[in-house]
Amino acid sequence: MAATVPRVVVVTRASEYDALLARHGTEPQVRFFLKQRGQSLDAVRKHHERCLGALEAVSQAIPSDWRRARVNRPELSRFLFEPGDLVVATGQDGLVANLAKYLRGQLVLGINPDAEHFDGVLVPHAPRRAKQLLAAMAAGRAEVEERTMVTARLDDGESLLALNEIFVGHRSHQSARYRLRLGTREERQSSSGLIVATGTGATGWARSINGERAHPLQLPKPSDWALALFVREPFPSVSTGISLDGGLVSRGGQLEVVSEMDDGGVVFGDGIEDDRLDFAWGMKLSIGISEQRLRLVRG
Repeated sequence: MAATVPRVVVVTRASEYDALLARHGTEPQVRFFLKQRGQSLDAVRKHHERCLGALEAVSQAIPSDWRRARVNRPELSRFLFEPGDLVVATGQDGLVANLAKYLRGQLVLGINPDAEHFDGVLVPHAPRRAKQLLAAMAAGRAEVEERTMVTARLDDGESLLALNEIFVGHRSHQSARYRLRLGTREERQSSSGLIVATGTGATGWARSINGERAHPLQLPKPSDWALALFVREPFPSVSTGISLDGGLVSRGGQLEVVSEMDDGGVVFGDGIEDDRLDFAWGMKLSIGISEQRLRLVRG
C-alpha cells in the first residue's frame, strides 16, 4: 500500500494592516487615520509585506504533490485536523499558543515572518528553512521539543486546555473570591485572580509576576512536568488570607478552586477571554498538567 501523501496545514492570522483595512475600508483612509495620530502607514505596510512574503515562501516549500490547507486563527475551532498533519504556524509566538489546544500530537513548525517584530520563542525559524524542515518532518527526522500544557476542568465536565497559562478570576476589575487548595494547604482568598502557568508561560506573564515577588519561585522549563501558581494581589481580611500566594503543581497533582463569586467568575486560557468557562458560586475547578503536549519542531 502506498504511503499517505502528507498534508501541510498553514496557520496564520490577520496582520495589523489587514485589521486596519477591514475597519477603515481603503488604504487612504487607513493612512489618514494613522497620520491623525502621529503614526505612519509605512511601518505597518512593511510588516504586512514581510508576512505575505513568509507565507509565499512556505507555500513554495510545500512539494507540489503534497496536500495543503490554510487556516486563519478565527477558524481554528471549526477546522478538523488529521492525525498526520504537518502544521506550520506562520506569525507571532501567540499564534502557536492559540493553535496548540486544537492539536493531538501533530508536529508544529513555527515560522517567524518578521524577526524585527516577533521574538520567535515559539516561531524560531526563518521562512527560507521551511522546505528543509518540512522534509525532515515528513521523514520522521525532525528534532522535536515537547512542551507541557495545562488543563482546567469544572465539576460539570467543561474543560479548557492552554499552552501558557490558565487564569481564574472575575471578568471585571472586582475582586475574585474563592477557596483554594494545593496539597495539604487550603485558604479562602480575595484577590485580583490567579494564574497557573506552564514552563512556556514562564517566559511571559508568570515571569513578570515572579519578578515582583520577595521570594520568587524556581519557574519550570517548557518541557518540565510542572506548573507554577501565582495569586495576584491577595487581600488579607477577617475571612481571607494571603499565605497561599504561590507554589508548584507537579505531575499527578491538582490545584482545586471553589468559586465564591455570585456572578462574573471566569476561567480562560492563554489570554483568550472569548473562549471562557463561567465560574459561578459553588462550582469546583481542578487545574493540573495535561497528558497532551505540544510537539514543536526545533532546529
